[in-house]
Amino acid sequence: MLLSLPNWLIHISSSLEWGIAAYLMFRYGRIIGRQDVSLLGLFMIPHWIGSWFVLAYHVSGDSIPILLDLSETVNLFGSSALLYASLGILRVINSRRAKGTIAAAGLILVSGRPQSYMGEDIFDLILQISSVVYLAFLFTLLLIRKKDPGLLSGLTVAGFWFVLVFIGVTVFFMYLSAEIRSFPTLSHDDLLHGSAESLLTISNLMIVLGVHKQIRQAEKERKDIDQENSGV
Repeated sequence: MLLSLPNWLIHISSSLEWGIAAYLMFRYGRIIGRQDVSLLGLFMIPHWIGSWFVLAYHVSGDSIPILLDLSETVNLFGSSALLYASLGILRVINSRRAKGTIAAAGLILVSGRPQSYMGEDIFDLILQISSVVYLAFLFTLLLIRKKDPGLLSGLTVAGFWFVLVFIGVTVFFMYLSAEIRSFPTLSHDDLLHGSAESLLTISNLMIVLGVHKQIRQAEKERKDIDQENSGV
């Protein structure tokens, strides 16, 4: 295996954090009685599955390209699902406003330019489409935040956006690793690889902390309401 123990810990923690964030988002939606928010949590799961395909690829010593094909295919579905869920939240917000009653990767960047059973052209096309869809999801989150600031924590939205920092730094480190440090792929450059992946860990942690904060606030509000009702 190419990764050192610290690098493995970073990779595994970033994947676990995304899974925890998905669970917390689902739970948050249940607490506030918003099925559309719970659906966002459920639709975070495909990216989580995609991250484990990447981990399996690294376990194989980066020798089984089909695992990357599966990861990128699942991530494309995951980005589409996130966009669908966020648009659903917007529809609910707009519907409530109309009635007068009134948020990843997750994305996983592959280290270096890997081989692909699908062919590099198809692989790159899937990656590009997935990226565009995820960007659309990010802008939808901004609209949700603007129209209903209390629904999703600013830290959560920032966490989803911070994935772009991870992607940008990873691309830059891929160049440094290949052109300056003369490694065949970023996976072989343990220092830069781990440094880039740590940014995804930070991004996912921001999402987790943001949703956890919303859950605590929602539970406090519900407790206050119960106490008021019991005192009547």
